[in-house]
Amino acid sequence: MTIEKIEQDNKILALVTGNEKIITDVQSALDVAMSVKYDINTNKIIIDKKVIAEDFFILSTGLAGEILQKYINYDVKIAIYGDYSRYTSKPLKDFIYESNNGKDVFFVSSKDEAVKKLINIS
Repeated sequence: MTIEKIEQDNKILALVTGNEKIITDVQSALDVAMSVKYDINTNKIIIDKKVIAEDFFILSTGLAGEILQKYINYDVKIAIYGDYSRYTSKPLKDFIYESNNGKDVFFVSSKDEAVKKLINIS
């Protein structure tokens, strides 16, 4: 796992990338959030979709709900960037739509879009 600090408009974000699945369950998601908090001193995380277990995107597993609820409880803001076009699940599409209209979780197509989303929230 690589954590890169991004500073823009007097705000600090963390970019999390890697070559393997980093978020595979609730504990690994919390480990990422705590690493970011202590290493970068921010609660705003940009994460590459490729490092998240595919089960996250199958809503019936409950993984996305558990992880994102923990993040909200710990005041973690997250933008997950990547290609979502291959998903055909209406519940997932609805979930992404609702999340993108909130203030805590965003699903976007690019890292630049992720930065813009997190820079513009308090």
